[in-house]
Amino acid sequence: MTQPPAPTKPHHTPTGFQNNYLGKVAKSGREFWRWQYQRLRDGVPQAPAVPTPVQSPDLVFVHANAHAAAMRPAITWVGHATMLVQANGLNVLLDPMFSARASPVQFIGPQRAQAPGLSIVQLPAIDVVLISHNHYDHLDKNSVLALAARAPAATLFLVPLGLKAWFTGLGIGNVKELDWWDSVVLNGTQFHLAPVQHWSARGVGDRNQTLWGGWAVLGPQLHWYFSGDAGYSQDFADTKAHFAAQQSTAQGGGFDLALIAVGAYEPRWFMREQHVNPAEAVRAHLDLGAKYSVGVHWGTFELTDEPLDQPPKDLAAARLAAGLAAETFGVMAIGETRQVAARAP
Repeated sequence: MTQPPAPTKPHHTPTGFQNNYLGKVAKSGREFWRWQYQRLRDGVPQAPAVPTPVQSPDLVFVHANAHAAAMRPAITWVGHATMLVQANGLNVLLDPMFSARASPVQFIGPQRAQAPGLSIVQLPAIDVVLISHNHYDHLDKNSVLALAARAPAATLFLVPLGLKAWFTGLGIGNVKELDWWDSVVLNGTQFHLAPVQHWSARGVGDRNQTLWGGWAVLGPQLHWYFSGDAGYSQDFADTKAHFAAQQSTAQGGGFDLALIAVGAYEPRWFMREQHVNPAEAVRAHLDLGAKYSVGVHWGTFELTDEPLDQPPKDLAAARLAAGLAAETFGVMAIGETRQVAARAP
């Protein structure tokens, strides 16, 4: 019997993909059910003391800013990990999740605590959709179908290795898949898939069959980064080192903006390998050499044991402990648009 060829990259294995420094995030069924028992016993997560902040979207600005010639760098938080990034003449949407539940079905599973800050019909024309990995709270079938239907030829989906077939099965053809450190250049802007520590699965038999990653986007107006989901690892420092030749002081420095997950981190014994907590998110911010960071992946879906309003509190404490100014790393309201300083020409 002919054996498959040996993997040519360390993160490729005969049975799928693995991380650079941990190998595989491997929690057993027994550990999962131990966690579920503890949640029930301890009555967690507790209800949030205050709701996730929400504000009406500035649709006038968002749509006026959607045109390349007039575009100023800006971000709009839709909720969870979904962010609209307007920069470098491109409208880019991250991990689109507009459904009521983060689940393969819409009658059971984690339910939104807050409606999306913008609906799909309120979005400007989207040039690029970036997908970090295939978990249901980051890759939602109904959302990508709706986005593709708006402009099937104009919207490009960039996805980690192995996910193109899933999109093709939905009839979405404008898709490019990337391995770690692969890149695509659009209108002078580089989109790189960067390694992070995580895992993938949409069912019981496909664990780690598709890749996961963060995104590093380098354009003339803005260099920005999106972590997707990630446990803390050396990959953040590796990403800074990988782009050092393009981010010297003379060239404008490092990432102008980093969008880093700060939620879904308790209990640590179960979540540490796969999700950073706010203190580790601050370390990632420093490792990346980011000038400014915004916390995402919180306040929308009740996925783990901390209350929905806990991540901003823990982030503020971690930022203070690290001696960082409040404006260096914060959070946004759902629906809020925030302008970001452009790189020096």
